[in-house]
Amino acid sequence: MQPLLCPYSDTSDSESENDESPSNGVSITHSSTSPVKADSARQSRKALSSLGARKMRGRGRRTNTISPTTPESTTNRVFIWDLDETIIIFHTLLTGSYATKYHKDARNVVQLGCRMEEMVFNLADTYFFFNDIEKCDQAHIDDVSSHDNGQDLSNYNFATDDFHAASMASNGNLCLADDGVDRMRKLAFRYRKIRETYNNYRNSVGSILGSNKCEQWLQLRQEIEAITDNWLTLAYKCLTLINSRSNCVNVLVTTTQLVPALAKVLLFGLGNVFPIENIYSATKIGKESCFEHVVTRFGSKCTYVVIGDGQDEETAAESLSFPFWRITSHSEIAALYDALNMEFL
Repeated sequence: MQPLLCPYSDTSDSESENDESPSNGVSITHSSTSPVKADSARQSRKALSSLGARKMRGRGRRTNTISPTTPESTTNRVFIWDLDETIIIFHTLLTGSYATKYHKDARNVVQLGCRMEEMVFNLADTYFFFNDIEKCDQAHIDDVSSHDNGQDLSNYNFATDDFHAASMASNGNLCLADDGVDRMRKLAFRYRKIRETYNNYRNSVGSILGSNKCEQWLQLRQEIEAITDNWLTLAYKCLTLINSRSNCVNVLVTTTQLVPALAKVLLFGLGNVFPIENIYSATKIGKESCFEHVVTRFGSKCTYVVIGDGQDEETAAESLSFPFWRITSHSEIAALYDALNMEFL
């Protein structure tokens, strides 16, 4: 596959040097110092053994009793992913802890993180109304859809509907305002527009950025991928393999607020593996509640596998008797790919 090129780039006709590089906008950069280990198959067997043990231990725990209303019957396996430090390296760039762990130039690593953070919030503010709805954060894109009356938004002026001032004055508690119904409808309009924008640009975010920013974004993505030794490329291989199965689905549950999370997904080239309906924010309700929402949607007959690096998702997985695959290193991502490729998962 060819790497993503900016639609404004002069090099759009150039050939990819690596036909096997995934199409998430990043080419694999080979490095003799890459921490990916050759024993990924052994890691796979070890992790799978751990998963089996967890499943056995979980049999005596509380089982999920959620009854799905309209389960998606074609799916029988759901992979629930964390985002930061699992699929992408982001937070540890900003803190410098990635540089410390992998002996990188700390100043350069932090600068790359800050540049990407700025790009994430610029996209969230400019196209996803984050200035308006930061205090009205939702766990899922459809959470306020019941307030949407279906009004045609073609000529709707979001800048003059007085929503921002009202949301700031009410500290996000729009339902408590005197005109709460009207405010909730305007909030629903924004989330409908966010969905539309995400769907329009999920496979071509470069075209929304403009020429100069698109080139800066591509360069930044390449620099982050190089300094993280192809972390995203390794994770993306797992995601695309799961995505290629007709009976499996990738779901994202992140502690990032929903709108910045959507911006991250687009800017890290993950829009094609995560439909907006499959993205959940645990900022307000926690990971276990998000997992329960996922089960309500896909049904209790599905197998659920949680993949992450943190205690939050591991604890939530254990409470619901879901197997958990820990990702804290490149070799653990490679082991996950081996397990998927050999159809152990």
